[in-house]
Amino acid sequence: MSSNENVDVEKLKSRIDGQANLVRQLKGDPNQNKDEVTAAVQELLKLKEQYKTLTGTDVPSTGAAPARKEKEKKPAAAKSTDNEQAAGSGSSDVKKQTKLGIEVKKEENLAEWYGQVVRKGELIENYDVSGCYILRPWAYFLWEQIQAFVDEEIAAMGVQNCYFPLFVSHSALHREQTHIADFSPEVAWVTKSGDSELAQPIAVRPTSETIMYPAYAKWIRSHRDLPLKLNQWNNVVRWEFKNPQPFLRTREFLWQEGHTAWATEKEASEEVYQILDLYARVYSDLLAIPVIKGRKTEKEKFAGADWTTTIEGYIAASGRGIQAATSHHLGQNFSKMFDITFEDPQTQAKTYVYQNSWGLTTRTIGVMTMTHGDNKGLVLPPRIAKYQIVIVPCGITASLSKEDEDALVNTLKEIEGKLKKAGLRVYGDYRDNYAPGWKFNQWEMKGVPIRVEFGPNDKSRSQLTVVLRHTGAKSTIPIENCETKLREILEQIHNDLYAKAKAELDSHIVVVKDWAGFLKGLDNSCIMLTPFCGEPSCEDNIKQDSARDAVVEEGAPAMGAKGLCIPFEQPEKLAENQQCCHPACKNKAKYFTLFGRSY
Repeated sequence: MSSNENVDVEKLKSRIDGQANLVRQLKGDPNQNKDEVTAAVQELLKLKEQYKTLTGTDVPSTGAAPARKEKEKKPAAAKSTDNEQAAGSGSSDVKKQTKLGIEVKKEENLAEWYGQVVRKGELIENYDVSGCYILRPWAYFLWEQIQAFVDEEIAAMGVQNCYFPLFVSHSALHREQTHIADFSPEVAWVTKSGDSELAQPIAVRPTSETIMYPAYAKWIRSHRDLPLKLNQWNNVVRWEFKNPQPFLRTREFLWQEGHTAWATEKEASEEVYQILDLYARVYSDLLAIPVIKGRKTEKEKFAGADWTTTIEGYIAASGRGIQAATSHHLGQNFSKMFDITFEDPQTQAKTYVYQNSWGLTTRTIGVMTMTHGDNKGLVLPPRIAKYQIVIVPCGITASLSKEDEDALVNTLKEIEGKLKKAGLRVYGDYRDNYAPGWKFNQWEMKGVPIRVEFGPNDKSRSQLTVVLRHTGAKSTIPIENCETKLREILEQIHNDLYAKAKAELDSHIVVVKDWAGFLKGLDNSCIMLTPFCGEPSCEDNIKQDSARDAVVEEGAPAMGAKGLCIPFEQPEKLAENQQCCHPACKNKAKYFTLFGRSY
């Protein structure tokens, strides 16, 4: 046997090993597509036959990975690891965690589907403190994209980034009782240092007003110190005891919190709306998600604020609204509490500043996952995806010469370089120990918007085969100027995702003016625009009396409707004598308010 033939034999043996491992992996998954298993087995037999033709002998038993010994036992499935015990919604046992693909349908078991998507899509890993999760690089890149978008915009507004400590003293936290009342059940306290009890417990920040504002009182003396506009990217802890869900409801989460101080109420108010518009663009321009802008009801506004504005999203799979981000006008509530004043240049009188606070969290990633994800896994909007395009070589078999294989891969690498130079985020998956079908499944589950397949036929025709993640549609494009065509396709994907989400939102918003229509809309997974008097006690009655007996979703049985927001865009003018929607309320309605079940 010549040296070249010997090299071919070693190459063939390596492929047989990889294919044998793939066959065992696929056969071990009872939910795997049978056609893919059959194709993998046939490919293995074909490789073995080629080996026999080349060498005149069968593949030696050492040529493939040894089978598991009968006496070697797996860990008992009944015993869960620490991570599994802290899994929260969508956790699964050891056996389930080894399976490929998403095992449940979004429309049949949303909570389990969501848990599998964020884990198998490599967004999060479980942690041994319940309600806390590890953000993996695939998820953190999404957050970095949001950070970069927001940072550029707020820097143009004159906001500066800073950092304040994680801890807040007991006395500072309790100086504003109305503010702390809403947070007190969720505040985590440090009570010991080693074995010694602390003289005063120290809180872990649930938000930073009471941490930052004593410093504002020192820094602001004159109107020349205003406006003071600071932002920090940090983490906060709110010890939620409700059903934890990664990104949507966690005990620790990442966010940005802006805190600004102004000389006049007018200036402060203008910024509140400016920030809200920015948050709406994060969802529409980055995440391809429509939102509704409005003002929170008196019951739902941020504690300590004069008024709160919000953007509200809608999760069609659960029929529930979700608070996407908020921007608050604090008035002079905190400046009076912390004595944040300046000398008025006209009157030389001591004047309290007007303040705002505003925040956007990693909940954005959960909303994106719930909105666009499907039964294959994540579907990432192109503008935020780490890889917008993944390239997979296809048709590389043992019958393909080494020269032809190298030429095919080199062509792909040239194309990859050209796309990267054009500013597209591309990953070439040249791993030779995984079959193309396995790679397709992995990248679909991780949500990459475009898959480019490239085999010998594509090369001979100077074309790329393009597969879209959100629809599965397959087409071909010329290699020449492919960067321009792919960029156009990515833009169309973003528009398609937004249009689909907008259609789902629009079809589930109903205008109802009586209680019967309200309940019917709720039963049909809608969010309702309804006349409302605005009284907190009435809102309590609406939530209580709209609760149903049936379990709407895991973790949310018998949930009633709450006030999501008072939309800035009202559906119509209220009739002069329009009553509030609740049958027991005798008050006149003040505005149409959006009600619905909510996360």
